[in-house]
Amino acid sequence: MTEAAIAIIGGTGVGRFPLDEGPESVTVTTPWGDALAGVGRLRGRRVVFLARHGAGHRLPPHRIPYRANIAALRMLNVRAVLATTAVGSLRTDLVPGDFVLLNDFIDFTRYDRGGTFFDEPGQVVHTDFSDPYSPQVRNTALAAAETLGIALRPRGTYLCADGPRFESPAEVRLFAAWGADVVGMTGIPEATLAREAGLHYAGVSLVTNPGVGLSEVPVAHSAVEAVMAAMGPRLQSLLTETAAQLDVDALPPIGPGVPLPGLSEARWG
Repeated sequence: MTEAAIAIIGGTGVGRFPLDEGPESVTVTTPWGDALAGVGRLRGRRVVFLARHGAGHRLPPHRIPYRANIAALRMLNVRAVLATTAVGSLRTDLVPGDFVLLNDFIDFTRYDRGGTFFDEPGQVVHTDFSDPYSPQVRNTALAAAETLGIALRPRGTYLCADGPRFESPAEVRLFAAWGADVVGMTGIPEATLAREAGLHYAGVSLVTNPGVGLSEVPVAHSAVEAVMAAMGPRLQSLLTETAAQLDVDALPPIGPGVPLPGLSEARWG
């Protein structure tokens, strides 16, 4: 069997990730479309890198092939996922440059993003989300941050909106009142599909801007990219150290524990 792997899913500002060996580009064909990934090694570990928005950041949030991406990772024998997201802050004490390790989410998406693998008649599968992000991977990320001396907020609730527009001031007030800490456009259904696929998934968010209404400066994508570029080396170090410390072979089973529809047992195993 292929060696188990850790995946890094790069969001806005993380279209590439340097590995010690590789990456070798591979196109994985799944029942939900093709996905392009890079496979290599990082600190002796087998690592798969996937650019969420595709090459050249060409896919808007609601057009990302989430099912194909996650199915491809599963077919490449990925066991754990470290995912980055650029987010807006919903709180005045979260400022651009802050790292947040997510522990909960609110799904405010309304487009059909392909939010489940189990959507055909006879596929009645209900997946538990009482612990939305992998405790094992989250604990490893916290340990890695401590090793590196990187400030990492240990908890945060992520609200996923559809985009591609930014939120209105009233929406920012509403989301904050619901208890969300940050808002983004891509974390769901990625996290929920990963759980369905049996992958341990953790999300690291980088605050790139205050939510609309928390600052007099309008939100601009160029400002988001500027913060990502400035904080990119620290984010890269955090992901690298987490991957180095994470023992994927020791991770317990997670998710519903049934094969993905459309994938053979050989691919699943």
